[in-house]
Amino acid sequence: MGTEVGAAVPDGVGVRLLTEDDAPAIAALLRTSREHLAPWEPERPDDFATEPVQRRALAEALEVHAQGRGVPMVITDGGQVVGRISVNDVVRGAFQSAHLGYWVGAGHTGRGVAGAAVAQVVRLAFDDLGLHRLQADTLVHNAASRAVLARNGFTEIGLAPTYLRIAGRWQDCVLHQRITDRAV
Repeated sequence: MGTEVGAAVPDGVGVRLLTEDDAPAIAALLRTSREHLAPWEPERPDDFATEPVQRRALAEALEVHAQGRGVPMVITDGGQVVGRISVNDVVRGAFQSAHLGYWVGAGHTGRGVAGAAVAQVVRLAFDDLGLHRLQADTLVHNAASRAVLARNGFTEIGLAPTYLRIAGRWQDCVLHQRITDRAV
């Protein structure tokens, strides 16, 4: 199953706006995926993967959504929450741009889930939100995520040295962008 631009979505993979009721599922997924996500995420406090902390984080994300500055979503596969994907830092005016962030839990990778979710969110960003540009950043050594972005029409636009503090240290990131295909 490909995840090229315009490719069919793997059966059962979807994205939807998250709700605070997703907190138990996300907390459980974070607990079971802790080692899997650790190399790609900031260091987290011990209570990060608990339901109360996730419920607060989801409420904050929904407030950002209500302000029009982001769209926080969950990735589902067969109705089960298997990850998160978000359009963040929406900037309007002359820029019409935002950042894309996503992760998929352990046991759900390597089957096109991330690629299918990214394809759906790209369409949402350009068609529904009317954005001109979507940016995503990956660690230099995250070949899987770089491939997901390339298959979804993102191009690499540069290297940002010591860009993000991930896994306890400042790391270089490759910056990617996708520009809308729609005529202006």
